Amino acid sequence: MSPDTTDDQLLGGRVRLRQPRRGLRAGLDAVLLAAGVAARPGQLVLEAGCGSGAAFLCLAARVPGLRILAVEQDAGLAALARANAAANGLSAQVEVIEGDVRDLALARGLPQCDHAFANPPYWPGGTAPPEALRRAATHEAARLEDWARFLAAPLTGRGSLSLILPAARLEAGMAALAAAGCGSARLLPFWPREGVLAKRILLQGRRGGRGPARVEPGLVLHGTGGFTAAATAVLRDAAGLAG
Repeated sequence: MSPDTTDDQLLGGRVRLRQPRRGLRAGLDAVLLAAGVAARPGQLVLEAGCGSGAAFLCLAARVPGLRILAVEQDAGLAALARANAAANGLSAQVEVIEGDVRDLALARGLPQCDHAFANPPYWPGGTAPPEALRRAATHEAARLEDWARFLAAPLTGRGSLSLILPAARLEAGMAALAAAGCGSARLLPFWPREGVLAKRILLQGRRGGRGPARVEPGLVLHGTGGFTAAATAVLRDAAGLAG
């Protein structure tokens, strides 16, 4: 193991993940994002900005037999994602390519996908972290509109686009989905505790969707003494977030 990486586990050990020791490390966001993608065995899914692969690995652990296409701008992280796919026995199912979400020509050249998802950098301004990988993961270079357009470009009709975002970026996220032609929005809040404002949201749209937006009850993460039973089912036992 490189001194610059750590070996970790997600989903109660179902996923082995080598990731950078410094920078924004995979955690709840990646697991919750993967739990919200309603993929079925045999489908092709796209992740943009996959980092070391945490989200697509969690999705593959929950839904066997997926085909996975992942895009990552940083060459070192892309190499880690390929290595993690191999370590989890997924080399034949996963392709990781290097690319920028602002490259629409790349997006339009991708094969048709059934679902697309991302945990994009979410802050458009403010003081950025000094560490390069963490800065790239938290502060926008590409806008949310760029991420949504990239993800939507190869989607099949009615294919889903999923973003996990801070609750403060809800308005921007809804606008990005609309600009990408993804309607029938679904909002699922993640409550830290009962009665506490949500800090994270899962925001989804459907390519060409025309139905009304809906707000779901969401998931309460913490209760007395630790995670709630519902959160534990998602975070440890690889349960999905029905939708």
